[in-house]
Amino acid sequence: MPWLRLLLYFIAIAFVTWALAQMELSLPGSLKLHIQLSEAERFGTSEFSPVEIIQAIILCLCGMIMWWVALYCPSQRTIAVLFGGMALICLIRELDYFLDRYVIDNLWQVIIAIIGSIVIVYIFRHRKRTRITFARIWPSPGLTLLFAGAVILFAFVRFIGHEPLWMSILGDDYRRIIKLAAEEFIELIGYFLWMIGTIEYSFQARAITNAEPQPAARRRRDKRRQDTEGRF
Repeated sequence: MPWLRLLLYFIAIAFVTWALAQMELSLPGSLKLHIQLSEAERFGTSEFSPVEIIQAIILCLCGMIMWWVALYCPSQRTIAVLFGGMALICLIRELDYFLDRYVIDNLWQVIIAIIGSIVIVYIFRHRKRTRITFARIWPSPGLTLLFAGAVILFAFVRFIGHEPLWMSILGDDYRRIIKLAAEEFIELIGYFLWMIGTIEYSFQARAITNAEPQPAARRRRDKRRQDTEGRF
């Protein structure tokens, strides 16, 4: 079964990447990686790009999966809250353009600060439980992929997507859309790894929960239910 999931991950990522490439090749400019909505915008934006939309969808899925783990796998709740909070923070960061333009300028920074503070306080208050949770699930393929995605998103892409780097590489041939295309596609593979890690982690969390000894009260309730059903 795990091998089947790996095959499905490969097919899904390959198909989405192929579809994005074919979209741009068939209709040049359709990826909308650099558009200007008004003359007042100096740098333009890529927020309306299908690549950015897919990233937001992935983050929503990751957040919902972590919410499910926190709700139905109590022994893994602290880790689920940690990575679910990170997914929510990344989603808000991806929506910063719309929050600045249509709501309040720099509101996204305040929201991220609030959510980050809540997550940090929660993890600190349950630090002993968090250590036990990590020890119980490690080694974990899902958490390994989550870590790999985080390295790409929070370290690698920040340096590779640095505009002065591309200005130095391309010199007089520099065009901002080249930098944006490289940055967004690298972010996309990071989010793909994050999503696969989240799915694999949820499977492992469910397996751990199902394998845990049931409380005595629950065992007695299940036994009474079986006895009642057996009479008929």
